[in-house]
Amino acid sequence: MDNSTSTATIDPPLRLGLAMWSQNQWQQTVYGNSQAHRLARYAEIFNTVEGNTTFYATPSLQNVQNWYAATHDEFKFTFKLPKHITHELQLQHARSALQQFFSVMEPLINRTGVWKIQLPASFGPQSLPQLAQFLTQVPQGLTYGVEVRNSAFFAKGEAEQALNRLLIDNNCNRIIMDTRPVFAAAPTTAAVIDAHQKKPKVPVHAIATAHNPVVRFIGHPQAEANIHFFQNWLKQLPLWIAQNKQPYLFIHTPDNHNAPQLAVDLYRLLQQQLAHSTSALADINLLPQQQHTTTQMGFDL
Repeated sequence: MDNSTSTATIDPPLRLGLAMWSQNQWQQTVYGNSQAHRLARYAEIFNTVEGNTTFYATPSLQNVQNWYAATHDEFKFTFKLPKHITHELQLQHARSALQQFFSVMEPLINRTGVWKIQLPASFGPQSLPQLAQFLTQVPQGLTYGVEVRNSAFFAKGEAEQALNRLLIDNNCNRIIMDTRPVFAAAPTTAAVIDAHQKKPKVPVHAIATAHNPVVRFIGHPQAEANIHFFQNWLKQLPLWIAQNKQPYLFIHTPDNHNAPQLAVDLYRLLQQQLAHSTSALADINLLPQQQHTTTQMGFDL
């Protein structure tokens, strides 16, 4: 991300990233003819990424060291805790697994902005004591985010209030899934059908329980259709920034082929919103042959 007027040590008001850093379809928008590691090239444009690979298995130490070498200190990963801990153990009896995971990930501790605890839909209000206990067992002094999928946590009742209180008391962020755009898309392609089957269809409750609210925006395959759903974020994200919070915004699309361009276009709308504030956003660009303006995409404020 370009910022010729800011020093490298200043934290950006908002972090923008995608669901992955390696995608063959990004050759013309992200990688070009660069011979650099794909992650290294990605980190020249975006300043965070969802590290979903750790959800499926703890990576090798060599991979962790490679990821460190490919990035820089201003870049922040967000890694999911392994599903063995969150889904199989349901956060219980996980001390050994936690120790092993964080031992391998140690080289990237300082380059990880948020450690994500994604919980299955079966993890409901009755399991909150397990989460409370678990948050005392994870390494302290790091930043965590919790993503829930049980409907009780979206009903604005006692269960959701208890969850939010628990997160606030533990200085833990609530991860916000905005799947409205993708569920507004007709299930006429394999990618959209797959997204409808795998993504949770839950209400969007924009609450910041700690310093780094995390928004996962699952976009519509038609770029222009996303503007309607992004309008509230054009208000909420600047509001959080004005409250001295640092949001993380991750942009997805059903197949993620056009996610880089959608992320840049939405980011530029936020940039316009914050242009005259003390929290102006730095410029961001994809490769020149693929650059578009927000008005070309039909994104006029």
